[in-house]
Amino acid sequence: MKKKQYINYLKYTTLILTLAGGSGVFAAPIVIEGVVPNDVSKQAILMKMRLVYGADQVVDKIQIRPVSAPNGWSDSVTQLIQNDLKKISQGKLTVRGTQVDLTGKLANPTEIQAMQNLYQSLVAAPYRFNSQFSANQAEQQLLDDTLKNRIIEFESGSAVLTATGMQILNEMANALNRVQNKNVKIIGHTDNQGQADKNMQLSLQRAETVKQYLIAKNIDKNRLSTQGLGASKAVADNATAEGRKKNRRIEFEVL
Repeated sequence: MKKKQYINYLKYTTLILTLAGGSGVFAAPIVIEGVVPNDVSKQAILMKMRLVYGADQVVDKIQIRPVSAPNGWSDSVTQLIQNDLKKISQGKLTVRGTQVDLTGKLANPTEIQAMQNLYQSLVAAPYRFNSQFSANQAEQQLLDDTLKNRIIEFESGSAVLTATGMQILNEMANALNRVQNKNVKIIGHTDNQGQADKNMQLSLQRAETVKQYLIAKNIDKNRLSTQGLGASKAVADNATAEGRKKNRRIEFEVL
């Protein structure tokens, strides 16, 4: 009986926090999604997230459903929401029943063990903890600092760069010249307006446009790869004009 109940926890009571990181390529809001058993749990989690990240940096996609949850599940989850999470970029904190998984990138390799130790101390039985971290290193930080949370702009609905977009890419070319030994992935994103397949195509076209512009600035083409994700990785609410603007972005990821 207990085994069957535990399986229910893993299958139905789930929370996923997508961690962009305060110093990420684009200082993106944190997206919280999943299923919780009641509004009390939802509000407790949201309150802690807003306390750590700020109210305007939290995107709520939590659903309330009549599902089972381990005793004290809400308290256990909110305990995991610490200021140290802001050190993680391109990561996720996932709680499925009593299984806790934390992944992402850290700015310095020396931070990995400290982060693992912290969360191992926070996760108590019957919860189980697993982590997978990689070091972001100084090269990623250099590109992040150069982009400075700015948006590389294109003409509306097209892959044609604006003058402002070109100016930012001139700065990015200088930064890429300073990370000679690293390959970089250029990732295009769109908002959710229009058809999903066309958004996916447009996001890839924009990433390719950026790649070709940088090649023309003498960046080795063999160091650059592209990916288009369409609207699948929103960092803000697409229901608002400001949110859609934030979602139409280019990211640079050091590989």
